[in-house]
Amino acid sequence: MHTTQPPAPDYAGLAEEFTTPLFVYEADVLERSHTQLRQALPDGVDIMYSLKANPNISVCALLGSLGAGAEVSSHTELVTALRAGVAPSDIIFLGPGKSDRELRECVDAGIAALVCESLEEVERLDALVTRRGSAPFPVMLRVNPSFTAKGQGLAMGGKPRQFGIDEAVVRDAKRRLADLTGVRVTGVHAYMGTRFLDHTSVVGNTERILGLAESLAADLGIDLEAVDFGGGLGVAYFAGEDDPDMAGLGRGMHEVVADFRSRNPRCRLMMESGRFLTARAGTYVVRIREVKESMGELFAVADGGTNHHMAAVGVGSFVKRDFPVRHLDAPDAPATHRYSVTGPLCTPNDLIVKKAALPEVRPGDLLGIGRSGAYGPTASPGLFLSHGYPAEVLVHRGRAHLVRVPDTTEDLLGRQRLVRLR
Repeated sequence: MHTTQPPAPDYAGLAEEFTTPLFVYEADVLERSHTQLRQALPDGVDIMYSLKANPNISVCALLGSLGAGAEVSSHTELVTALRAGVAPSDIIFLGPGKSDRELRECVDAGIAALVCESLEEVERLDALVTRRGSAPFPVMLRVNPSFTAKGQGLAMGGKPRQFGIDEAVVRDAKRRLADLTGVRVTGVHAYMGTRFLDHTSVVGNTERILGLAESLAADLGIDLEAVDFGGGLGVAYFAGEDDPDMAGLGRGMHEVVADFRSRNPRCRLMMESGRFLTARAGTYVVRIREVKESMGELFAVADGGTNHHMAAVGVGSFVKRDFPVRHLDAPDAPATHRYSVTGPLCTPNDLIVKKAALPEVRPGDLLGIGRSGAYGPTASPGLFLSHGYPAEVLVHRGRAHLVRVPDTTEDLLGRQRLVRLR
């Protein structure tokens, strides 16, 4: 069946209505990304949306309405997921250094599981639940495996990390865990890394984590009720990259999961996804304030920059590489010039794209930084130079919804207190 793609958002109209800079999220792209992942995964593998990628409550609500659960890592993310309509039974909470308040809130909410990052954290939770006289609370152990991730991505396991419990420590923890009465260890969580583009890496990492979970469950003497095998599925940002082969991912995941299911038919399986679900849905829209030349290089100075889009700096990369950029006022014009696009910040690091080939850019023109739906405003130094955070707009079936009001000067100063010492 042929389906017609919705037209691109009216960026000029949105910029006029909501001012710039702003983030524009396309609901149909969010839905399409979720459908792609859902169709690639076997039935019974739950998608857990990682709010860290984009914690906007409306984005979370849309993905939740499509069937995604939530993976949260702070009290506010937990409240966001609950207010967005995600059922507590579809929420897990993970991350190092959880506060006592966060432990209490997870118990009060009755979430699916709290993912503990140390045995000491398990014991803290056990003491809290025991004092209350509540039923044992479900816990998953985040394991730092002895093996490293397959494939190229940002590694988050298999090395000394603040995340999780070393595999050897978990294997030796049976007696220590058996003495606890306020918690019930239900399974294992492992997250090997992020931004994997090769589907075979995701499949291979999943297979190894599922095998690890079975082995650890045997060592600990527990029934394996849940495994979160992370995921780390990426999207293509840079030249020479391609989005993951979702058909290949589906074939590989079905084979691996079917093998595991044959031995663990009642175990709940979870795959986290943040970047894959949201990145392609977002465009960071900026208006050019000035075009200037310096020592033979053209600079287009915009009204927003890395204060809202730190990912565009190339954090974690040895070489700065550009996110896709479009001239929104002349999308079909030939690229005749090269511009380094910067924001208004007083730092040389405020470089959104470097020497990008674009049609001629003039003051007042709009540029769009694509694939910006993940790790945008909330992963950026939005208060630097007191510019504040921008508007966020969700476009659904041609209608624009303001889903975050931009900061004003009074918003920023209202949280400060003036003390005159002289």
